[in-house]
Amino acid sequence: MIRVVKIATLSLVALAGLSACAGPIGRAEQPKRAESPMIEEIPAVDPAVQRGFENWLVTFKPRAMASGISEATWANATRGIRYNPKVIERDRNQAEFTKTIWQYLDSAVSDTRIENGRAALREHAALLNQIEARYGVEKEVVVAVWGMESNFGNNRGKVLIVPALATLAYDGRRGNFFAQQFIDALKIIQAGDTDARHMTGSWAGAMGHTQFIPSSYLSFAVDFTGDGKRDIWSDNPADALASTAAYLARSGWSKGQPWGVEVRLPQGFNFNLAGKKTKKSPSDWAALGVRTMGGGTVPNYGPASILLPAGADGPALMIFGNFTAISRYNNADAYVIGVGHLSDRLKGAGPLVHPWPRDARSLTQAERSELQTRLTALGYDTQGTDGMIGANSIAAIEAYQRANGLAPDGYASLSLLERLR
Repeated sequence: MIRVVKIATLSLVALAGLSACAGPIGRAEQPKRAESPMIEEIPAVDPAVQRGFENWLVTFKPRAMASGISEATWANATRGIRYNPKVIERDRNQAEFTKTIWQYLDSAVSDTRIENGRAALREHAALLNQIEARYGVEKEVVVAVWGMESNFGNNRGKVLIVPALATLAYDGRRGNFFAQQFIDALKIIQAGDTDARHMTGSWAGAMGHTQFIPSSYLSFAVDFTGDGKRDIWSDNPADALASTAAYLARSGWSKGQPWGVEVRLPQGFNFNLAGKKTKKSPSDWAALGVRTMGGGTVPNYGPASILLPAGADGPALMIFGNFTAISRYNNADAYVIGVGHLSDRLKGAGPLVHPWPRDARSLTQAERSELQTRLTALGYDTQGTDGMIGANSIAAIEAYQRANGLAPDGYASLSLLERLR
């Protein structure tokens, strides 16, 4: 999403008033989409699984019809559709939830990605300046999302979106969410922006240069080129990059405000104050001894929270409203930090100063599931035991830590699991 979603549920705020009319990048500059897009092959499955999937489609069709999908659209989009087991496997192994934060950032904000991002800023300078002027979102942030989502357009995804979303809806882990995405994908096809064959992307339904899920596309995508289509799939990234800026603008982006600032916590810091629920002005945090890494005070950019993405032993971040704006694109903290930190590096900032606790091994999926199970059994409900540490699990960990006199940093560590055992 945007993906998330992709990976995380996305905001569906309507794009009132931000749909672009004829933009500065003319129709003649819009390259034609390839007639035969590269498509990832769907593996064969047990015939019984395929029959179950097809039976589910029959029962789902009335819901699609009730949502405005025509008989012709349904028939064309679902003809020969197959269950895709690869998307289920990938759904269980999302990087934002299975890697440590430092492993994730090592890839997300690598030297190569920074170098390629700066090259993209130079190559598309005119376009990006126009987008920034129209939507009020810094070009480095838009390019950071582009880099995170598709490696600057090089990895837009080869999965056929319609069967992928139908498979995920049928699977049921987040069935209602993916059922709506399935219907929204059919709406995009019905509107004529693309067709089922050219609607390709990643396993969870994220599409194009900046990986919009269908619901976000319907709400936020814009026709920046003025050719009559909101084309996020073609080689020309204009519509996709403008749509990303429009998304962030409607999600509350405040130009000139940082997403977050690395800070140094004082000795004896009250970790009960850490976490997104506690918001204070930078001056109030300064009064408590929170300083920049250079020893100064953070300027007054607005209400802020202290986030500890690797627990009390890792870097501390003072996060602002723009953190939330990015999270509406994908609400995994690792992703938001990746976009924010990459955008800072593209502007010329250096790496984070405080080292990550790299000697602490990450929990396996089985261990994360065990942690959730043990917390829930003690009354700290994680809202599921799938081994994916998201907001609900972090809140449960923090509650347990507070109740047991531990630093409530919300971090799922091996030491915490051993204590629960």
